[in-house]
Amino acid sequence: MKKAAKFVIQGTTQGFFFRQFIKENAESLSLRGFVRNLSNGDLEVIVEGENYSIDKIEKILKRGPKHSNIRNVIKEERRWTGEFPDFKILRF
Repeated sequence: MKKAAKFVIQGTTQGFFFRQFIKENAESLSLRGFVRNLSNGDLEVIVEGENYSIDKIEKILKRGPKHSNIRNVIKEERRWTGEFPDFKILRF
C-alpha cells in the first residue's frame, strides 16, 4: 500500500553528511521525495512509497549516521500524491 509521511529531525545533523545519508537510504528503499534544511537548523524529510519502506526509513532517521545526535523525530502522516519522480536533496 502506498503511503506518505513528513519527518522533522531535531538534533545535531550538520557536518555529518546527514542529507546524503538520508538520500542514499531513501533511494535504497525506493522512496521518493526530498530532504532539506529548515531555517531553525532542523531537517525536513518528505517521503512517498510503500508502508514497509516508510516504517524502515523512520527507524533509520531516528538512528542517524555515525556521530550525529538525534534528539527527536516528529512524524506526520500525509496523503500519497505521487508527485515526486525521485528523491532529492533540496537547497535553500
